[in-house]
Amino acid sequence: MSDKSSGLSYADAGVNIDEGDRLVDAIKPLVKSTRRAGADGSIGGFGGAFDLKAAGFKDPVLISGTDGVGTKLRIAIDTGVLDTVGIDLVAMCANDVLANGAEPLFFLDYFATGRLDVDAAKAVISGIAEGCRQAGAALIGGETAEMPGMYEGDDFDLAGFVVGAAERDQMLPRHADMAEGDVLIGVASSGPHSNGYSLIRKVVERSGLAWDAPSPFAEGQTLGASLMAPTKLYIKSALPLIRDGLVSGLAHITGGGLTDNTPRMLPKTLAAEFDFKAWPRPAVFNWLQETGGIAEDEMRRAFNCGIGLVYCVKPSDAETVLARLEASGETAWAIGTLKPAS
Repeated sequence: MSDKSSGLSYADAGVNIDEGDRLVDAIKPLVKSTRRAGADGSIGGFGGAFDLKAAGFKDPVLISGTDGVGTKLRIAIDTGVLDTVGIDLVAMCANDVLANGAEPLFFLDYFATGRLDVDAAKAVISGIAEGCRQAGAALIGGETAEMPGMYEGDDFDLAGFVVGAAERDQMLPRHADMAEGDVLIGVASSGPHSNGYSLIRKVVERSGLAWDAPSPFAEGQTLGASLMAPTKLYIKSALPLIRDGLVSGLAHITGGGLTDNTPRMLPKTLAAEFDFKAWPRPAVFNWLQETGGIAEDEMRRAFNCGIGLVYCVKPSDAETVLARLEASGETAWAIGTLKPAS
């Protein structure tokens, strides 16, 4: 007979089920804090449910999105600043479905690591819960995967999935409503958001600065902390404008910058004409450009350069939209117009 005392367990292979259970218990209050109409905010079952009727929709179209945080995660891991990348994760997904006119309803996350550190995972998920609260979305489930041999040391990866809904007659973009001379309104970003970080890390390497060095562009912060400013969520300021019919298109400015993302909301017959001097470029982008010797065209494609969301509105509505954005706490500028595509 074999000696069972020398047999292997899952823990011997590097997977600690008890730690996984402890994490679920630790994050239950975080999940509950994201409760909203249509979701009960519970977690631990095999699936999450959402009641569209309870959320107040009459003729909804579901709109989904998925994304990650990119190599901004590398800075988070190297600096130990783990409580904001979860906000990034939600924002990258929620702002995308917003661009189709959708209200984010619920969110699920995927957290994969080589060895589960409950405190680190809880810090990340606390950021996800905060992002969900800012988006008005319920965190209704997720997956934590402990995968020894796939990730080394403290490394981990994140992915997110959001489902939103829009009333059928409020979906964006509305190409039939767009015309030459329509105004493009840009809303301020909170920094690079979650794009261009492979280039950012190259610039930091060239600068010779450590992550804990004083930031050259943000007084009172370390370089690492200043580059970890989380992605801004635009849902609460944008949805009222969408529902009042003041918006014909929205572009979430992610990888590809203004030049590549704005055309995604436009018909083939129209193009964006930007005034790149219409808003002040945040100091972080000036530092990146100067330190990295980055060409202007490359800056505009790699980074948002201070604009995180672009609205397309009628000229007669531009002042109203700008005033309402300001009243909701946003900083916004008229940054361009539509012209015939060449």
